[in-house]
Amino acid sequence: MPLYKTINYNSSTQILVWKITESLEELLGKVLLKEKTQLRLNKMKSEIHQRAFLSVRMLLQLSGYTDFDLHYDEFGKPYFLDGKHVSITHSNYFSAIIISDETVGIDIELQREKIIRIADKFVNDKELNRLKSFDSEDYIRKLTVKWGAKEAIFKIRNEKGISFKDHIQVNTFELDDEKTIAILDFENIKQQFSIYFEEFDNFTLVYAFEN
Repeated sequence: MPLYKTINYNSSTQILVWKITESLEELLGKVLLKEKTQLRLNKMKSEIHQRAFLSVRMLLQLSGYTDFDLHYDEFGKPYFLDGKHVSITHSNYFSAIIISDETVGIDIELQREKIIRIADKFVNDKELNRLKSFDSEDYIRKLTVKWGAKEAIFKIRNEKGISFKDHIQVNTFELDDEKTIAILDFENIKQQFSIYFEEFDNFTLVYAFEN
């Protein structure tokens, strides 16, 4: 079943995860798109991206919304007109959305060795040396949580100039914790975020709340 997982974090926050198994034609037959969205879809060169894009609209429909309810601000951040906060993510054959009364961000990532090669771009040297003490599998998994946390925070703040490496620090955590704290220190603003994460099918799902 394409609806892979539903997480009811609390009474006002829900996360829905979709496993993309349908063809592009199947998805097109199940969603209604406004003209602007259809034009955006038509410009996508990758069918994988098109299917992921449409699966997000399927998740919206399951949440009681449609593509006509989804808008984007000048920075590309999605929003609803009813005051609910929404964040969107997709990776490979999974997509997810989070809808909440609170300010939220979400990210999903496939766990892969490639992240080791770019780790120094988003984790400071001290933390990187500490993480390297773990075996290779846990190293990849922890790096993926950190990347996802920083992506989720960036989706919340969405401000030009934020550096994952220099401005967002994720506290130490164990994989079994499934939660941690992160700090954004940027332009004289120090903001704390609660981070939650879980793993399935070699993917890592991370979502963040402003504290």
